[in-house]
Amino acid sequence: MYGAERRQVLVQRARRDGRIDVAEASTELEVAPETIRRDLGTLERQGLLRRVYGGAIPQERLDFEPGVSQRDQTAAAEKDRVARAALDLVPERGTLLLDAGTTTSRVAGLLPTDRELTVVTNSLPVANQLANRGNLDLHLLGGRVRGTTLAAVESWALSVLDGLTVDVGLLGTNGFSAERGCTTPDSAESAVKSAMVRSCRERVLLADNTKHGRDHFSRFAEISDLDVLITNSGLHETAVSELRECGTDVVLT
Repeated sequence: MYGAERRQVLVQRARRDGRIDVAEASTELEVAPETIRRDLGTLERQGLLRRVYGGAIPQERLDFEPGVSQRDQTAAAEKDRVARAALDLVPERGTLLLDAGTTTSRVAGLLPTDRELTVVTNSLPVANQLANRGNLDLHLLGGRVRGTTLAAVESWALSVLDGLTVDVGLLGTNGFSAERGCTTPDSAESAVKSAMVRSCRERVLLADNTKHGRDHFSRFAEISDLDVLITNSGLHETAVSELRECGTDVVLT
């Protein structure tokens, strides 16, 4: 198979499967991993793929942001484990920020009923779960609600966050990596997430391993801005080492 044919196959597989894995493609196409990496580099320069850790994803995938119901079904078991692990960092008493996201929404459903907490969120699903909890003082950030994520964004949310100091913040992301930090497709949501990072004393990122290496349009934090990253054990040990080198405590579930 000529190089041009091989690269065409790689693009087709990426669009079909959503990702190209270097090791799998090397075995399937009977070429060295270095050859696949060079092919992916060529395709990235042509604007067809974007390199990520261990492989590549189709360029068009970076502009697609699934809705809450679809994201909630992706890596559901991994998200459950991450959410349960996050409970260890929730204070017995104090203030807690819950970012919008399917994993943070799981945390909301697991919050103990014997803790006196002030909870701040910009997420309608999180607020809906907590509104009737007598042990919680719930504060819902205002602003324009994005239909894709059901999160409040823009100036109303930003102005309130600018005046807050929160004990612990549990944050979500669409993608993360040691090189590119934490990213999300929407700049308005990214601005709110950045404000959340600034408002929290302890910043905890909740992200299953499928989000690693996915670099989206807008970065809201470097990995070094985070105190703790909770993910699942499916994350490659090399990636774990790179993330820990940023000075962040990486917890595997």
